[in-house]
Amino acid sequence: MAARRALKAVLVDLSGTLHVEDSAVPGAQEALKRLRSAPVTIRFVTNTTKECKRDLLERLRKLGFDITENEIFTSLTAARNLLEQKQVRPLLLVDDKALPDFTGIATDDPNAVVVGLAPGHFHYEMMNKAFQLILDGAPLIAIHKARYFKKKDGLALGPGPFVTGLEYATDTKAMVVGKPEKTFFLEALRGTGCAPEDAVMIGDDCRDDVGGAQNAGMRGILVRTGKYRPADEGKINPAPYLTCENFPEAVEHILEHLL
Repeated sequence: MAARRALKAVLVDLSGTLHVEDSAVPGAQEALKRLRSAPVTIRFVTNTTKECKRDLLERLRKLGFDITENEIFTSLTAARNLLEQKQVRPLLLVDDKALPDFTGIATDDPNAVVVGLAPGHFHYEMMNKAFQLILDGAPLIAIHKARYFKKKDGLALGPGPFVTGLEYATDTKAMVVGKPEKTFFLEALRGTGCAPEDAVMIGDDCRDDVGGAQNAGMRGILVRTGKYRPADEGKINPAPYLTCENFPEAVEHILEHLL
């Protein structure tokens, strides 16, 4: 991936890269300030479905991050855009805190199934309702298919296993809207005037953040925080452009070598 043009945009994952729940990655706030001094556009791209964009922004600001709402592109935004395009009425298997991002979307008499991270909905009755809707022809839309995510007390199951269970039971394939889908990364860049080859993605998920970005034509930097586990680098081909200890180290590399 040599002989690239100068970097114009940096996409940054949130959970596991800048913070884990209500704790910031050490030095991440100052590193972000340093990155803002560079002539690059910054976008924050996240698969989180645990809360709406407004609550997410409030959480980040309380942690001391200088971020504006229009800089954040979430998989919830991508899912809502798809629902509006398809003009369907979803059964929303998402956390109640994420529902404000679907305000105005009709959900009566559902004819589509949308799955995010929703531990409170992942029980037999609700999964069976989703199963029956899909058998009747409702499309299955996965906000993302992450296998797991990082919590303070360790790794926890993501929505991926539940989406896969519905796929298996109904012999169908879900439409995935979040990372690692190529369209997600291209949508995040829209309006920046930046081509994928002029962008880099920083994240803690080797497949969804780094692999997805590299498949879209970007460079990917993997950080060893959040959900990272030893040997993650070997899970994608090509391997990450770079692996760093944390977000501050990734920013240091960008400032020294990519501008």
